[in-house]
Amino acid sequence: MSLLDKANDKAEEALGKGQEQFGKAAESPEHEFKGKVRQGAAKASYAVDDALDCVKTKTQDSPFVSLAIAAGVGFLAAKIFGRR
Repeated sequence: MSLLDKANDKAEEALGKGQEQFGKAAESPEHEFKGKVRQGAAKASYAVDDALDCVKTKTQDSPFVSLAIAAGVGFLAAKIFGRR
């Protein structure tokens, strides 16, 4: 996750918080809901980026173990979803 992505996510979260507060002040449930959704999307983006960083780090640290796990998952998926 680059610094620009983190800054963008923080800005989106702040905008969502502001939109939610505006909705509360103006008694507009629509704006309040949109603000909450915007905040949730920014937080979800954090989680996805953190998970991708974790996977990237783990695969760089031990590529053979990662390859074996991927092969095992592929084998199981083929057995489960394959034709009978």
